[in-house]
Amino acid sequence: MNSSTELDAADPLAAHRSLFVRDDDVVAYLDGNSLGRPLRASAERISSFVTEQWASRLIRGWDEGWLELPTLVGDELGAAALGAAAGQVVVADSTTVILYKLVRAALAARPDRTEIVVSRDDFPTDRYIVEGIAAERGLTVRWIELGDELGVTPAALAEVVSDATAAVVLSHVGYRSGYLADMAALTAVAHDAGALVVWDLSHSVGSVPVELDACGADLATGCSYKYLNGGPGSPAFAYVRADLHDELRQPIRGWLGAAAPFDMGSSFTPADGIRSFTSGTPPIIGMLAMRDMIALIAEVGMEAIRAKSVALTGFAIELADEILPEATLATPRDAARRGSHITLDGGGFADIVPKLWRQGVIPDFRAPDGVRIGLSPLSTSFAEVELGMLAIRHPGA
Repeated sequence: MNSSTELDAADPLAAHRSLFVRDDDVVAYLDGNSLGRPLRASAERISSFVTEQWASRLIRGWDEGWLELPTLVGDELGAAALGAAAGQVVVADSTTVILYKLVRAALAARPDRTEIVVSRDDFPTDRYIVEGIAAERGLTVRWIELGDELGVTPAALAEVVSDATAAVVLSHVGYRSGYLADMAALTAVAHDAGALVVWDLSHSVGSVPVELDACGADLATGCSYKYLNGGPGSPAFAYVRADLHDELRQPIRGWLGAAAPFDMGSSFTPADGIRSFTSGTPPIIGMLAMRDMIALIAEVGMEAIRAKSVALTGFAIELADEILPEATLATPRDAARRGSHITLDGGGFADIVPKLWRQGVIPDFRAPDGVRIGLSPLSTSFAEVELGMLAIRHPGA
């Protein structure tokens, strides 16, 4: 195993770490898949926005570009990190709200079907949304049971879809295990059954290459505060494949999703294209930091980011094998099936993680007894990973 010093010296992306704001009290940040570090450029952009746009232009700013930001930033994101042609991505709302919209829209497009498919290991919000909509609509939830698998395989999905399946909700990267799903193969299985697929990209976008158009994906959403470094509560995005725009209707009819919002019409006529999936006033400040990270991703390229991600997680696994033998790896060893975080189970982590946080070592605890190590490729060094892993081994008081 190469040392962290050797790996950092050979890292072609090492210089980009200086672009991020750092706090000396945090000596090892291993939770970039929950909240990314801020970029220095974002701190400057947000500060200047407050004084130069918000304060000086006030309401005039809406007519001077703010209203176009959801689709403008959506196109930037689609090109840099989603493999999506222009006009298919919009930034709006939270992941929860957008997931609700997309699932409801998919079900309305399959009115004669009665089942929704989701995995029991998906993020709670995904499961809760599906269960809530099923109860509301009198539909049946079909659960994918993983068994010994760490994520959803095409074979597992094929067992539960049928001609009764209206929609399938899948995570591209599992929030706990880090399992990287085969988007193209799983989408094909759902399509063979006549169902639409809603992909949750929250733990993949910005760290794993995503090819929505090439995979024939129908619908997707994901948050922007993890590997897109948009900041706490920054908005999510919606992807709707272009040929579905006229077929699908989202259920939350807000004024900015209307064809002519400033006419204040007496009835709702949806806007053309992806803008029809917006609802309320755009989260302008939340989009500012996203633009800086999206631009950096576009400059570096997703293939280089992915290579660094694989190297970081591989190094963390090697260290865990060496110094944490009592822990069990709950993440695929095969890099082709692994996102940008790993989870270790069974090392007494419920007691250890609070101690680590007090020392400025920040991993993430995942019940019942797992430590999740999220490695953001552009801001994380190999030395930081090694320091953090050694602290997990010897957490101190």
